[in-house]
Amino acid sequence: MSKIAFVFSGQGAQYPGMGQSLRDASSAARAVFDLCDSIRPGTSAQCFSGTKEELTVTSNTQPDMFAVEVAAAAALVEAGIEPDALAGFSVGEIGALAFSGALSVEDSFRLVCRRGELMQQASDAADTGMVAVVKLPPEQVEALAAQFEQVYPVNYNGPAQTVCAGLSASMEGFKAAVKEAGGRAIPLRVAGAFHSPFMGIAAEGLAEALKGYTFQSPKYPLYSNVTGAPYEGVETYPEMLARQVISPVRWQQIVQRLIAEGVDTFIEVGPGNTLTGLISKIDPSVKCCNVDSAEGLEKTIQEVTNG
Repeated sequence: MSKIAFVFSGQGAQYPGMGQSLRDASSAARAVFDLCDSIRPGTSAQCFSGTKEELTVTSNTQPDMFAVEVAAAAALVEAGIEPDALAGFSVGEIGALAFSGALSVEDSFRLVCRRGELMQQASDAADTGMVAVVKLPPEQVEALAAQFEQVYPVNYNGPAQTVCAGLSASMEGFKAAVKEAGGRAIPLRVAGAFHSPFMGIAAEGLAEALKGYTFQSPKYPLYSNVTGAPYEGVETYPEMLARQVISPVRWQQIVQRLIAEGVDTFIEVGPGNTLTGLISKIDPSVKCCNVDSAEGLEKTIQEVTNG
């Protein structure tokens, strides 16, 4: 039997104007934006009218991404499309958490705002960067990274794409080593060394913030970036969500496990189509759609309902 997974976009996919046509087309999406505005005034305006530079600031990016992602998921359910499982890439995991019902949308939005602030502070504390390494297997990327001071594999995106984060002072040498090995290192539009030890102070702050939240069992299976598997129990959420910011994202592992468990349709909810592109490279046989606009919503409805 066919199964659907909603996958929630990660940081770096943001763009000016994101989510506006979705808000206009769906009352459920509009309600999400209104809720976010009631907690963090100006969130919708920043998504719809913010500059590229504003949207790249982590303390803005994360709440803005959350709003678009949860709005897109809500619009799909309003149209009669529900998932069988959920996963989110990095900050997308907080959107997936909210949509799953494990934490209310209100509390999840407050959490993602705090997460963005903490990760911005950690980013400002060190001169770091991130690159996507393509054309090389993960094991080779790990070996190359180990040759340089404080360079870490942080996103295992697919069989030939691994993102690394590290000190800017080490990155030029690392990129040269990647090129010499036959790969390519592509700088990413992010503000820090996410999912690496450089986020240690953010993890500590997040662990403290998470003490104030109460979690419920999710409505849908929710997959963890840290383990690549579903969360095991409500009591694990605070620890895993804090660990997530200093741990590699096991994206390929998540996708392969979802497919093994019967998922054959992935719908990316949120800005862009980065995740659907990665999923198509992991397994070209699965169906991939993305929803971040009214057009994307309508196209996805047609593709899913018409088989």
